[in-house]
Amino acid sequence: MKEINVKELFETKKKDFALTLFTNEKTLNNKIKEAYINRPGLALTGFLERFSYSRIQVLGETEVSYLQTMKDDELYDRIKLMFEYSIPCIIITKGLSVPHQMEYLANEMNIALLSSRLTTVKLVHGMNRYLNEFFAPQKTIHGTELDVFGVGILITGKSGIGKSECALDLVERGHRLISDDLVKIVQKDNYLEGSSPQDFGHFMEIRGVGLIDVEKMFGIQAVRKSKKIDTQVELMPWRDNMDYERIGLKNNYVNILGNSIPVIYLPISPGKNVSVIIEVIAMNYILKTFGYDAASVYTKKLQDEIKRKTMLKKQ
Repeated sequence: MKEINVKELFETKKKDFALTLFTNEKTLNNKIKEAYINRPGLALTGFLERFSYSRIQVLGETEVSYLQTMKDDELYDRIKLMFEYSIPCIIITKGLSVPHQMEYLANEMNIALLSSRLTTVKLVHGMNRYLNEFFAPQKTIHGTELDVFGVGILITGKSGIGKSECALDLVERGHRLISDDLVKIVQKDNYLEGSSPQDFGHFMEIRGVGLIDVEKMFGIQAVRKSKKIDTQVELMPWRDNMDYERIGLKNNYVNILGNSIPVIYLPISPGKNVSVIIEVIAMNYILKTFGYDAASVYTKKLQDEIKRKTMLKKQ
C-alpha cells in the first residue's frame, strides 16, 4: 500500500503551500495513506462516528472561529477526544493562530500541526492535486511513447523488434519523444499519462550504436516530459497464417490500469516503412475524433454501389 511521510510532504511542498510547523519535528514521522482531505467540522463538535481521521485534516477560518467560542475546559476535552484518533497531520489555513491547547495536545499526542498562509480553497485544491498525483495507480512497462501530430502513441512489442529504431525515425521526421525502452503509465482522472520513469534526460539505446541523447542531438523541440496515451501500436513479426485486419471496421482495445485504449496490432517485415504507418495511425485517430471513419465511409459507399447495381439488374 502506497504511503507518504508527513516530513516528506512538508519538505517537498513547504514553499508551494507556504507551510510552517507549529509542533516539534518528531510529529512529522506520521504516515499519510489516503489521497483525500477532510474538514473536521463535525468532529470538533464531538460527533466522531463518521470521522475520517486517517486523512489530512484542514482547519479554515470557520473551524478556528468555532474553537475560539469554546471555554478552555471544553476546548481541551474536545480537541483531546479528536486527537485520540491516528490523525497524520492538521493544517491551519490563512496563517491563523490556534488555541494553545491544540498546539500542546498535538505535541503530546504526536500529531503534526502545520500552518499555511494560503486560503482554504487554494490549499485544498493544491493539496488534492498533489495527493491525487502521488497516490494515482501506475505501472511501468517496456515500450516507447511518442507525440505524433499531437497524438500519444505507445509502441510496444518484443525486445529487439525495432521500437527504438522506429521512434528514432519518427523523431527525425519532426515528432517528439516522451520515453524510450520504459514508460511509466499513471492513471489520471479518466485517462492514462505516459512519462519516463527516470528524470535524467531523453536517452535512447540503438543496437549497434549505443546510447544517444535525443534532446542534445535533435533539439529541445524533439522531446517532451509527458503525454496522454491515446492509442497503442504493438509491433509483431509478419506471419503468413495470421488473419490481420484489412478494412478497420473492428476496433481492438487493451486494458491498462482499468482504462481501455485502442490498440493496433501492426505486422512488420523487411522493407516496411513502419514510421509512415504510425504517422497514418495518428492522423486516422485524429479523423476519428472529428467523427470521420474511413472504413465506415468506404463500407457504406460499397453497399450503396451494390444496391445501385442490383436495382439496374432488376430494370
